[in-house]
Amino acid sequence: MENNKRLSFQFTVADRLFRSRILMINGEITQELVGNISSQLLALASISNDPITLFIHSQGGHVESGDSIHDIIRFIDAKVRIVGNGWVASAGALIYVSVPQKDRYCLPNTRFLLHQPAGGVRGSGSDIAIEAEEIVKMRRRLNEIFANGTGQPLDKIERDTQRNFWLTATEAKDYGLVGTIIEKISDIK
Repeated sequence: MENNKRLSFQFTVADRLFRSRILMINGEITQELVGNISSQLLALASISNDPITLFIHSQGGHVESGDSIHDIIRFIDAKVRIVGNGWVASAGALIYVSVPQKDRYCLPNTRFLLHQPAGGVRGSGSDIAIEAEEIVKMRRRLNEIFANGTGQPLDKIERDTQRNFWLTATEAKDYGLVGTIIEKISDIK
């Protein structure tokens, strides 16, 4: 009985947020998340072009899943505003920069992490060489996206992402990653 109440509450909250054009990404960026978030974005965009607000709190995850959400946000006609909270890392940061800087918000204690992609292939030397080449291409592409999204020179992004590059909300704003640090939902324009 308690589980049924909890499920009912979760569906009620999710439905209420959806009707308010608010979506949430909490946790790892996965292929399953791509299906859920992309279908919600497409559904909301099919209803109207009214703005959609996406809250993100993520440690990152699967880069191609982050790419998919990034691309869907840019694909739809409805304006998407993104609010970072907690931490926005790795593939989560890739999703975060999918909107223009003026539509990127964060709460005061949000932390951001940019870094280079990592691999973990095993197998023959030829397979490892192919994987290494693909990681280099992915790293270049991600650095270009972050350079375009922040206004930082590509060579600075490349240096900064050699290792884990942490930023506070204020540092991320100064870096060009965040548009506005907010304290209330009414601060979102």
